Amino acid sequence: MQTVNTIERLRDCIKQWRSQGNSIAFVPTMGNLHAGHIKLVKEARKKADKVVVSIFVNPTQFMVGEDFNMYPRTEERDKQKLKAAATDLLFLPTVNEVYSSDTNTIVSVSELSKLHCGSSRPDHFDGVATIVTKLFNMVQADLSFFGKKDYQQLLIIQTLVQDLNIPMQIIAVETEREADGLAMSSRNAYLSEQERLIAAELYSALGDAKDAVLAEKLTLAAIEQIQISALQALGFKVDYFSICRSQDMQTATDKDKDLVIIVAAKLGKPRLIDNICFSR
Repeated sequence: MQTVNTIERLRDCIKQWRSQGNSIAFVPTMGNLHAGHIKLVKEARKKADKVVVSIFVNPTQFMVGEDFNMYPRTEERDKQKLKAAATDLLFLPTVNEVYSSDTNTIVSVSELSKLHCGSSRPDHFDGVATIVTKLFNMVQADLSFFGKKDYQQLLIIQTLVQDLNIPMQIIAVETEREADGLAMSSRNAYLSEQERLIAAELYSALGDAKDAVLAEKLTLAAIEQIQISALQALGFKVDYFSICRSQDMQTATDKDKDLVIIVAAKLGKPRLIDNICFSR
C-alpha cells in the first residue's frame, strides 16, 4: 500500500493507473477505522482494479463545541487495517493541503441539508458536501463507497453527484453492526460500559417502529412519539425520531410506500444516529 500526503502525488498515481487501463474505487473516511469502514474497502475491492482510501478529519463539518480536536486519530492502526484489506493507496493530507487560506467556495445541497441533522447542526452538511466534492475532484474515481448508517449524508452525496454531473457512481453499503444490533461508529468508543449496554436499544426502537408501521394500527406520528418516550425513559436525549419518505426524507404520509425511519439521540457524551429502510 502506498501512502501519499499531497494532491500532486495522488494525481500522479491516478494518472499512472489510468494509463494502464485500471478502474478506480474510492472510500473517503475520517480514520479511526472499524469493521464498517473495512467492509466498504472490501466491497470496493470487488468492484475496481485499484482502491483509494482517504483519511481526513474535516474541520468544516464540526460545529462549535463539537469534538474536532478530540476526534480520535489512529493513523498507524488504520494503516495496518487498510493494508490487511488490500488497499492500494492511502491519501493522508493535512488541512492546509486540502483547504487554502483564501478558500471561498462552499458546496450546499440546499433543501436536504436543512432537514433533521441539518436542523440541529447548521452548516454541518455544507462542510460534508464541500469536502466530498473536493475529494471527488482530487481522486476522480469511477466508484465511491458509503455506508447507509448516515442515510441523510448518503442522500446528500447522491444528490450532489447527480446535480453537478460528477462522473462517478455512488455505491451504498449496508450498515455494519455489533452482535446486539448497535451500528458501528467511531463515536461508540465514547460510551461508558453501562451506556454501551443501553445503546443497542436505538436499533431496537427502529425495528419496533417498523413493525408498528407495517401493522397499520397507529398513526405515524403516534408511532414516533411512542419510541421517543421509550428512548427517553432509557436515558437517551432524542434529537429526532422520524418516519420519512426514503427518496427525499420529507415527513411520510399514509400514502407513501418507500420509507426510512431515522433517529439521532445523545447517550452520555456521544450523539448516535441510525436508520432502517423498508417498503410497505
